[in-house]
Amino acid sequence: MSHLLVEYPVPRDPWCDNPLARGADGVLRYGNLSPAVTELLDVQVHAFGNREAVVEIGGPRLTYRQLWHSASRIAGGLQERGIGYGDRVAIRMPVGTRWVRAFLGAMLSGAVPVLVHDSLSEDLAAQVLSDSCADFVLAADGPLPDAAAYIDDGASLSELALLCYTADGAAGPPKGVELTNENLLSAIRSMVGALDLPTDGLRNLVLLPLAHAGGCVDQLLPTFAVGGTVVLVPDPARAAEAVVTERIDQVSATRGMFAGLLPELAGLQAEGVRQICTAGRRAEPPGAGADASDRMANALREVFPLARQWSVWGATETSGIGLATIDGAALPGAGILGFPFGGTELALFGPGADAGRGELLCRGPNVSRRYWKDPEATESRYTGSWFHTGNQVSIDGTGLVRCMSRPESRR
Repeated sequence: MSHLLVEYPVPRDPWCDNPLARGADGVLRYGNLSPAVTELLDVQVHAFGNREAVVEIGGPRLTYRQLWHSASRIAGGLQERGIGYGDRVAIRMPVGTRWVRAFLGAMLSGAVPVLVHDSLSEDLAAQVLSDSCADFVLAADGPLPDAAAYIDDGASLSELALLCYTADGAAGPPKGVELTNENLLSAIRSMVGALDLPTDGLRNLVLLPLAHAGGCVDQLLPTFAVGGTVVLVPDPARAAEAVVTERIDQVSATRGMFAGLLPELAGLQAEGVRQICTAGRRAEPPGAGADASDRMANALREVFPLARQWSVWGATETSGIGLATIDGAALPGAGILGFPFGGTELALFGPGADAGRGELLCRGPNVSRRYWKDPEATESRYTGSWFHTGNQVSIDGTGLVRCMSRPESRR
């Protein structure tokens, strides 16, 4: 039986009124993006130079001007070591201001940062370093490169800006996902628009791993894009303390992280927190954790009574975004993944696609165009500009996506 690919047009995105126009390839795209992530951030440095950019609980606090100066000196040091346009610079270190300095330094040098989670085993980390053909590694031990400040300003929207790796090895070797400046800038614009991030000093407690798209692309960079402050907690035991002492407006974490944080916050009403963002939500079928999801939402509401509750679902290949719900506990039924936003369009693949059931496909300005050095994986996971997520879902007339099950094979 031949499989069908059926597109599912959805109503206008209620969370984002940014201008989107359909390109020649059929993909919706933003028409007024900066040429590169570094250029977008450079504007914020000049606008908010004395505002705190990144705070490490128990460690350094850096203003935008201090962060940019430090990152540009790291870029200069990389340049002195022969690193430049298109080279891969791996970032393998724990979360903290040093990670952010290294990441931005690699970007400013013209190189492509390669995100390597510091919790990866030595074998998996070695696979990532080998597969990415890393030209330089910025690691936890040893000094960061340092020289006269340097900023490469030659990047463009279509150029590779970040290599982000999938999985943890359980489902096969990690695959490098190519994310261009357009992918990153589109994800940033989408998150800023959907969450309506303010420019008056947002303080975002980011508990998500920075080595993943959810932490780096969807929280760190959007917060910088509005001149906000990213608060990082290397010691998870101090996360609850940070909510109060750092005057946090937004908390971003996985469901598991929130579950671990709630006992520490018991009895506290953090009314200053206006938004919580749960990312990396797994695609659970109906009956698998729906009650737990409701309990989590209610528990979070007790601690953060004035906060909007966002749940954002996506894949590394979609820059970590694609679907979202707000105060999702109010939606009936289980297995809810959310509504598309930020230019994300949906299709279903399979024999039941025309009846609203099948494998979820996504395309949009945030969706990667291919895997790094892996044409076979690219061929198996893409149909034209459509990315096959591997999740079996249903889509109703409003555009709400619900998980049904995970298929044994994707194609």
